[in-house]
Amino acid sequence: MSRAAVFSEVRAELGEGPVWDVDGQRLVWVDIDGQLVHVTDGDGGATRSYATGAPVGAAALHRGGDLLLALGAGFARLSLDSGEVRPLVAAPGVDAAIARMNDGEVDPAGRYWAGTKAYDDRPGGGKLFRLDAGGRVETVLDSVTNSNGLVWSRDGGTLFYIDTPTRTIARYPFEMAGGTLGERAVHVDTHGLSGWPDGMTIDADGNLWVAFWGGWCVRCFSGEDGALLEEVAMPVEQCSSVQFGGRDLRTLFVTSAATGLDEQQLAAQPDAGRVHVVDVGVEGLPTRAATV
Repeated sequence: MSRAAVFSEVRAELGEGPVWDVDGQRLVWVDIDGQLVHVTDGDGGATRSYATGAPVGAAALHRGGDLLLALGAGFARLSLDSGEVRPLVAAPGVDAAIARMNDGEVDPAGRYWAGTKAYDDRPGGGKLFRLDAGGRVETVLDSVTNSNGLVWSRDGGTLFYIDTPTRTIARYPFEMAGGTLGERAVHVDTHGLSGWPDGMTIDADGNLWVAFWGGWCVRCFSGEDGALLEEVAMPVEQCSSVQFGGRDLRTLFVTSAATGLDEQQLAAQPDAGRVHVVDVGVEGLPTRAATV
């Protein structure tokens, strides 16, 4: 395993949501607080940045070539040609003055899922939504606090999901046709580990890679029984999300944040807010494009 290295010199206040564009060989990622979507060449060189006009929790590839955004209190489309952001639909019951969209992911059927969190982190102040074809939004989970990482098992039969303050990775049986969830179970309890589970991805072996906010690391857990398989030390404290990419899908991209760090902390971790890369010795899965 190689040591983590800086991928790009672009620095975010709250970097999140890395998505690897296989066709374009580039990384799409967001700065939530900076209200920006970044598209960085695969070699970490040139970055094109798009202003979104509101906090942007996540971005997804879209079959039409644009990006689908979890933006403000709902969903929007971003044209990578013109930079135009076009609102699509509001998330039901979300007040933009109180809460914002957060992490998102495309399910195996091409629907886009994204959740919310309240700005004051009030317990139960978040939800998880599913954006279906035709712009219909369904509330899938209510009364979560900080809706974060979500990923589907390789066979599509299980959703793994993180509500960060619970310090658990939950699993739900997933019914593909309707996009519905079965009964919740705890897959991993991280209370005995440093940091808070945040963004998540899955590798080709079906194991879960999770960024730990405040934990200085990324951890890998078995997709079968939840056992801790590996811990990757990072040079930044606030690791926010992860995604496999690169030409062979063997590079793990790790976003991070500088928000909330004082001068002394920033001096100790000058690359906080930048995207890092590390070769963890396994292959990831291609990022799905939304079809809704």
